[in-house]
Amino acid sequence: MTDAPAPTPADPADRPRLTLPEVEALARAAHQGQTDKAGRPYTEHLRAVADGVRRRGGDPDQIAAAWLHDAVEDDALSERQFAGTPLSPRTKAIVLALTKRAGQTPEEYAARVLAVPGALLVKEADLAHNADPERLAVLGEETRERLTRKYARMRALLGLPG
Repeated sequence: MTDAPAPTPADPADRPRLTLPEVEALARAAHQGQTDKAGRPYTEHLRAVADGVRRRGGDPDQIAAAWLHDAVEDDALSERQFAGTPLSPRTKAIVLALTKRAGQTPEEYAARVLAVPGALLVKEADLAHNADPERLAVLGEETRERLTRKYARMRALLGLPG
């Protein structure tokens, strides 16, 4: 009688992937207690971006990425936690493309977004919500003007209409 080899842990690629409701729950838990610049729950922004991606014809990978687009950047999930999350490679690539890195120029960031298929649609929905006049209206004039310029510049770098 020979001993059978010990089972090895399943490769993350072999595990079932999270469903969209599970991705939403993960994002909500990861960003729990976070607020945006106006003091609103940050998950409202995530919901708006996911809805914007859906309205623009985005697929499930893009919608999942919309829910998680700021998770690594905001340290809501560590890169290690994110890497171990059962998501499609495409969703992971989109999230990482949308993750701003310290010292990165806007031009470098835009080039990375443009280089990853599917990332531009998610970024377009993100910028649309960030630049929503109703959302910006609650901010101070200086902050509102600075953010309006920042979002317009990124739209231009990405080739999106003003």
